[in-house]
Amino acid sequence: MKKILIAFTFLFFIKAEAQVTKVNLQASGLTCSMCSNAINKALKSLDIVESVKADVSSSTFEITFKPSSAINFDLLKKKVEDAGFFVAKMVVTLNVNQVEVSNDSHVDISGTMYHFLNTDKKQLNGETSFKILDKGFVSAKEFKKNSKLTTMACYQTGYMGSCCKDKNAKSGTRIYHVTIS
Repeated sequence: MKKILIAFTFLFFIKAEAQVTKVNLQASGLTCSMCSNAINKALKSLDIVESVKADVSSSTFEITFKPSSAINFDLLKKKVEDAGFFVAKMVVTLNVNQVEVSNDSHVDISGTMYHFLNTDKKQLNGETSFKILDKGFVSAKEFKKNSKLTTMACYQTGYMGSCCKDKNAKSGTRIYHVTIS
């Protein structure tokens, strides 16, 4: 009985492990190739970035990272904003292994908290893409529309609070609101 309890406790506290393989970012406010170049340089200045592939016609950037890098999506957004532009869309691709998700639920994946919206209950395996729905990662119109997908206040703030159902999560932890894309 003791061994079963220890095994259950161990499984309960395991975090889902994943590696961010790439981020596809669409910027807004670009008018020429020089604008694209400014964002490209800003993103490449991060130590975690392995490469940036820009597509000037669609204002998109595919960012790949050095192995085992801790990715901060807010820092990527800040680099775009520091270059004078805005993030219109960000899709994160992770390689996940047996991650259980369901609508309006929180999941800790490799130390980053994700709140899944507009998502059916399922187990994710392999390469999976999430679209970040937080303020500053989508248009104001889309942010307002997505706010109807949850009643939790963390969507408005981007930080976990007493509204969050996950009893193991710490209040004040950054949480990214995502949908499977």
